[in-house]
Amino acid sequence: MRDTVVFLGPSMPLAEAQRLLDADFLPPIRRGDIAGLPASVRFIGIIDGEFFQRLAVSPKEIIEALGRGIQVFGSSSMGALRAAETHTFGMVGIGRIFEQFRDGVLDADDEVAVAYEPGTYRALSDSMVNLREALALARNEGVITESQHDELISAIKTRYFPHRSWRALEQMYPPLREFAERQPLPDLKRDDACALLTAMGRARKNEAAKAKKTPLGACEVSTPG
Repeated sequence: MRDTVVFLGPSMPLAEAQRLLDADFLPPIRRGDIAGLPASVRFIGIIDGEFFQRLAVSPKEIIEALGRGIQVFGSSSMGALRAAETHTFGMVGIGRIFEQFRDGVLDADDEVAVAYEPGTYRALSDSMVNLREALALARNEGVITESQHDELISAIKTRYFPHRSWRALEQMYPPLREFAERQPLPDLKRDDACALLTAMGRARKNEAAKAKKTPLGACEVSTPG
């Protein structure tokens, strides 16, 4: 296994992630996964994780990894949630979703939850954070009014997360269909995942440069004055 692992699921297609970072990509993280990693792992990226299927990764597990000198990054989904809880201990949070949880703008796990197809991790619903972003864009472009924006947010939020989708919003307000046909809908979770992979690549290069500058076992030799 490489020194870098990333826990990835529906937030970004695997092939796209592999183009951005040379790493071992693992399924969405769950309780106990970090402890099961080999000692060679020095960089951990958490994008997606299991919420309801199995026990979620705990902040304690992440803090223990940080204590062993492992660099841990989080964004997009489970990674953003745990980074908001443990960034003061050294976990590196990346992206706007992390920032919104850190700053208290968002406070519910279901904001990032989606239903997905086992095995392929293809998303079968849309996350609330992405729907919020798309509706904000529609409001800013005058497709919906401020009050319509608030009503649609409230209506879709009341649905159980596997039943939230842009299609459901279009059924509530048909003009949104034409809006979506004109342009790609924003995907905040994917954008934050891209930012995480880029940040991890940069951190690994910095670490390699430091190691090259100060070889393992090297010591300073003082000259008598």
